[in-house]
Amino acid sequence: MSQLPILVPASKLTKSPTNVRKSTDPAADAQLEANIAEKGIIQNLIGVPVARKKGQYRITAGGRRLDAVHRLIDKAVFDADYLVPVLPLADARDAIEISLAENFFRLAMNPAEACRAFQDVIETEGKTPADVAKRFGVTEKFVHGRLRLAALAEPVFDALASNAITLDVAMAYAATSDTERQTAVFSQMGEGYHRSNVSEIRRQLASFSYRASDPRALLVGRDAYLAAGGRIDKDLFSDADSESWLDTQIVDALAEEALAAAAEAIRERDGFQEVRAVAATHVPYTETYALQPLRGDLPPLAPAQETRQAEIKAELEEIASAREDEGYAPSVDDELRNDALEAELASITERTPVLTDTQKAEAVAYIVIGPDGSPRVHEQLYVAPEPNTAEDQDDGAGRDPEADEAIVVANDAKPVIGQRLADELAAMKTELIAIHVASDPVFALDLGTFIMVEAASRPMDSDDVPSELRATRPTPRVQGFDSGTPAAAEWTKLDKALNRSWISHETIQQRYDAFCALDDADRAAWLGWAIARTIDAVPSGRTGSAFLDHLGAKLAIDVATWWRPTARAYFDRITKPAILGLFEEVGGVELKQRYSASKKHDLAASAERLFAGDIIVEADVKARAVRWIPDGMRFWVDPPAVSTEIVADETITDEAAVGSAPDKGAARLADAA
Repeated sequence: MSQLPILVPASKLTKSPTNVRKSTDPAADAQLEANIAEKGIIQNLIGVPVARKKGQYRITAGGRRLDAVHRLIDKAVFDADYLVPVLPLADARDAIEISLAENFFRLAMNPAEACRAFQDVIETEGKTPADVAKRFGVTEKFVHGRLRLAALAEPVFDALASNAITLDVAMAYAATSDTERQTAVFSQMGEGYHRSNVSEIRRQLASFSYRASDPRALLVGRDAYLAAGGRIDKDLFSDADSESWLDTQIVDALAEEALAAAAEAIRERDGFQEVRAVAATHVPYTETYALQPLRGDLPPLAPAQETRQAEIKAELEEIASAREDEGYAPSVDDELRNDALEAELASITERTPVLTDTQKAEAVAYIVIGPDGSPRVHEQLYVAPEPNTAEDQDDGAGRDPEADEAIVVANDAKPVIGQRLADELAAMKTELIAIHVASDPVFALDLGTFIMVEAASRPMDSDDVPSELRATRPTPRVQGFDSGTPAAAEWTKLDKALNRSWISHETIQQRYDAFCALDDADRAAWLGWAIARTIDAVPSGRTGSAFLDHLGAKLAIDVATWWRPTARAYFDRITKPAILGLFEEVGGVELKQRYSASKKHDLAASAERLFAGDIIVEADVKARAVRWIPDGMRFWVDPPAVSTEIVADETITDEAAVGSAPDKGAARLADAA
């Protein structure tokens, strides 16, 4: 293939049967065709001369491009003799190999690169999205979508560029152009279970906005929202109800205003005592739990309805009697007649209760937002329960009539508190607590410790703890695993030594006061217990393991003192050659050969004794053996680029890992024990 490409009329080019690409994608072919129509053939084809047909070639590489040219000729976009650059093959025997090489080694662009390329074409060449869409055979919406992806928040775009997330996940984040919101949700999803769940990502993003189809948005109206300064964002990757209203506070305020006006109009029209507005499609239970449903009286049936009701019941009884006959075979018409009668009977008996004017004057109604955005009165009416005055009823002896009158007046004047107002009062009340707790670190430390240990020690009753602070134990990475290590035994001893005298009190208030009455050492022990139990087990190299290594190094934990490899916990789980390799690492070839004939079970037992220092060997061999630990148990300061699980301790410097340094942390724990 040393010669240069030549120009050959498309009419003299055919696809070779040796072209390795047999399948194709109609959408991709259409895009390629549009690009060739706009820019021509950019990359030459590769062909083999046809024997005894001068000037004709069979194309072994570039068949899709040739097909696109032929289609454009059929559409009269190109002339019949459109010239195509072709690189002739000197040796036809290379045709299949060349075709395979051109397709096999082709690397698709990273989606992030393609997005930035679209952006560069528009910004550098001064093209419009419509120009680019025509050039690449895609829709203008597709181009706008790629531009939106190019403008993703940096953490999300970097994840796409490094293939940490897929294009579908990136498109989910690009449903909004608000990069701050993208960053917040991306950080929130983190490495969690739903980090690649497109639906969950969209749901989290939507929690910061309203869809244009949301009943609240329909109630407010687009024009009113825009007039109030609301911003609208378009989801370029969704076709249905894709408009997002970003300023939720404007939607909420306008919806509440509209509902309040509608509620007042309905109250005046229907004579209800009170009409409460709920900016939702249903009335939550918390709004009505203190009220009683109001039941009206069923209106009496008209004489004609009573007559018809009796006729229907009689006919249904005849049908039921006929069905009891052994030879009865119901027809389709019989079943349809039975269903029609039952439906008619239901329409007569299921009447809407009627309220008297007196009942309406005492009723509490709710107005909600219908699915179409229109205000509607909730079908259930309520009434405030009568106050319980049984405890105040006596013979009247010793009572002050004026005081009684004052009490009555006060009760009559007491305002009816709606759920929204109750929530707002609670929020403001909590603000008072928050600012005082934040200003008193000692109080905050005791409170935080109590909340964590209260929820941890009473998991079934933790709902009565009014805080989101929890010291939750992570899900065990290995179910039912009992390590039997000294650290596990030390934890059991620590747990039993905790002062639990405060736990037996009945109410949370009493438990809190009793906890605060403990001495400093007892409260500090509970704090350490609560925080320590939250630490997750993360294998080396996984997300989060570097921070665990940092903690271990900072605590100067001497792993070799606290943990030794045993047959059950380690040596039975690796291969015999690997065990012998460890023998050679700490004792040389001679020690390895001494045990090479052992069976795997016996070798594992010998390894346990060797690395525990219970086998008589040279002093330097023993010293290396009792300090050796596997990589998975080391607290790395600077993890190696390539981790090798089997490595002698003498090859690890103090700067590389913590595992054999003098133990400051162990001394502290020993003193505490």
